[in-house]
Amino acid sequence: MAPTFVLVHGSNATSRCFSVLQRELAQRGHRSLAVDLLGHGAAGFSAAYQAQDLAKFATEPSPLAGVTHADVVAAVTDVVRRAHDHGPVILVGHSRGGLTVTSVANAVPELVDRTVYVSAWCCVDDTPAGYLRNPAYASTALAEAAKVMVGDPAQLGVIRMNWRSADPAHLAALKQAMLADGTDAELLSFLSGMDPDESLDAGNDRADAATWGRVPHTYVRLTRDESLPLALQDRFIEEADALTPANPFDVHSLDAGHVGPLVRAADLADVLGSLTPR
Repeated sequence: MAPTFVLVHGSNATSRCFSVLQRELAQRGHRSLAVDLLGHGAAGFSAAYQAQDLAKFATEPSPLAGVTHADVVAAVTDVVRRAHDHGPVILVGHSRGGLTVTSVANAVPELVDRTVYVSAWCCVDDTPAGYLRNPAYASTALAEAAKVMVGDPAQLGVIRMNWRSADPAHLAALKQAMLADGTDAELLSFLSGMDPDESLDAGNDRADAATWGRVPHTYVRLTRDESLPLALQDRFIEEADALTPANPFDVHSLDAGHVGPLVRAADLADVLGSLTPR
């Protein structure tokens, strides 16, 4: 039976970020479902953000405040359970979405037929906070891109970003971090699908050999990624392979930046289409 690809977005993203990939998958005859994580999508937008009323935008309450990683995992687990009623599920995470993928595979390995990490976080030997301090993460370009941050995370209870900034320096930093291999127009189009807010709770879950380790897993390395450096991607792969040597990552590499395969998705759709459930 053909699988359903359940697509889990990364930080500040929404299901809209997978629209190009879903078209490519559909044209290859594949079924996919892109989720909006709790507080994202329609729930994550605001009139102040739309109007660029930055004074109001910097202080208005967030629908994500108080949403925990456990809440997100429970919601995606429910999506996976319903999809599994209709056949195998291949759970795909991009970037921070990998944290959710790992937690779901830990919780319900019997419902997940394969996990796929697209330049995504796959914590094995450390927590997300620990990996942020790892030398393998040191080359990230996100520090400069974070200049689009708005408000005080401690007061808001979330990380808030103004993706609609018109500041040329801000846009140049975002392009370098996210889509150095793309055009300015592609960057602006992608940013239009982003949410301003992201939860402060990334969880502390790590891959569990007894549960996550039972599920076949694929890693798609993005060799030009300047947000999640290639060195850290490779560290995730190395640590996971040491955790489950009998079930190592199936590794693919794409010559792309962090969101390149979501903007020009043919190569990623080819990789996903070649995968089989267990």
